[in-house]
Amino acid sequence: MVEGGLHSQLNLILQLYKAMRIAFIHHQQAFLPEIPAYQQYFSSKGITCEVIKPQELALLKPDVAWHFMGTDNQKKLPKQVVIHEYTSASVPPLAELKNLYKRWVNARPDYRLFLNQHVEQVFSFKDDVPYGFRDMGVPAAWLDNIPSPAKVYDFIYVGEWKHRGIHELLNVFTEGNLKNRMLLVVTRDYDDLLHQYRGYVNISFKGPLEHAHIRELICQSKFAINFMPDKNPFNQQTSTKLLEYAACRIPIITSDYEWVRSFQQQYGGRYFFLSDDLSGFAWENLQGFDFAFPDLSSWTWDQQIRRSGVNAFLENQFPGINLTAS
Repeated sequence: MVEGGLHSQLNLILQLYKAMRIAFIHHQQAFLPEIPAYQQYFSSKGITCEVIKPQELALLKPDVAWHFMGTDNQKKLPKQVVIHEYTSASVPPLAELKNLYKRWVNARPDYRLFLNQHVEQVFSFKDDVPYGFRDMGVPAAWLDNIPSPAKVYDFIYVGEWKHRGIHELLNVFTEGNLKNRMLLVVTRDYDDLLHQYRGYVNISFKGPLEHAHIRELICQSKFAINFMPDKNPFNQQTSTKLLEYAACRIPIITSDYEWVRSFQQQYGGRYFFLSDDLSGFAWENLQGFDFAFPDLSSWTWDQQIRRSGVNAFLENQFPGINLTAS
């Protein structure tokens, strides 16, 4: 009788575990490499994952509504768990006003995730909602068996381009020191850039692309560029592309700003730092530079998710599931 009761209880737990569904909700207008990382992580534990737009939430009715903020003032369903994830602070113009608006307008979630302490302090929510920090990462597989294909591009830039002052970078390849070198820009919504630089055969654009394809293109490049303005919120944010470049063991050229200097101090690596006017960004200066790579052993997506506290939170909300087991 006891054995049969235990068997029934295990079946019930298994049914609950299999039925659990997480919806990752965003407007799909930004690079969010954390979403495929979350999907892989939670799917490996038997949880169904969906990626939807906000207007699709009412129809899907997931157990966990996981919003990438933005704003969210939707009324949650009974027994539904809501997570708000803040991957960055707002960008100019009117960044402070945007942050204040989000703080006051957004509905109260059950849990919050922030990229880092800086983002948490910027929003400074005055309530008792539990929260954690989930930094950026790289797929663990990227750290092993690194491919070494033939080089197709001299340089690659991966990521968003708006609000980054990217025209200053591109002009080095049109009229500056690198006008005879090949640059690949992997981004999205680049029609305006394509129109402006259509006459330059040494600059090409691709995207958006699957993560695995991006890795291939990075590995096909001689150098990788992390171009970021040295101002809030950009200089406080983890550079996913720098992590990915390093995971692919491609020499890194980077803007000089607070986050990357702090990262270098803690995890090592040697990068070619760009001056504000980009005057030293020349092929001959790169040839003799002694590049080195950081230690990324603690920067895999699985490790970042486990450290965020979200596993323990979900286990508490859904008794019977076990997310902390390896």
